[in-house]
Amino acid sequence: MTKKELAENYFRKGANCAQAVLCAFAPECGLAEEQAMRLASGFGGGVGRMREVCGAVSGMTLVVNILYGNTDFSDKEAKDRHYARVRRLAEEFRSRTGSVICRELLGASRAGKDSPVSEQRTSAYYETRPCPGLVAIAAEIVEKELSK
Repeated sequence: MTKKELAENYFRKGANCAQAVLCAFAPECGLAEEQAMRLASGFGGGVGRMREVCGAVSGMTLVVNILYGNTDFSDKEAKDRHYARVRRLAEEFRSRTGSVICRELLGASRAGKDSPVSEQRTSAYYETRPCPGLVAIAAEIVEKELSK
């Protein structure tokens, strides 16, 4: 199964967008599925359903943070290189989807409109959401980055 298929499957099983992307790469990140689910749990719905940065982008960022993030506080060049990588990946996501903002991707009018209560995952829910495709795109972008 490809990473994009894994991410989409995780989402369809009930994971939020960030969880779906991070879980698809959990083995590469040295994480158990439960650890990945916990680590990404608050990033769904554009961070706690505030509809800000898309969870798929947050999941993508978590993967590259774990694999490539800088750890030396005094190494400004490493920090800047990592920020540039994250921005490049986010820009690729934006170019393919039109935005990195959850509410824009969902067609919502403003931030904070939704409550923090998640919606039931029904067949109607999955038919109206772009999220399965968004997590697939994020997983493709990360997979391409890892193949470099």
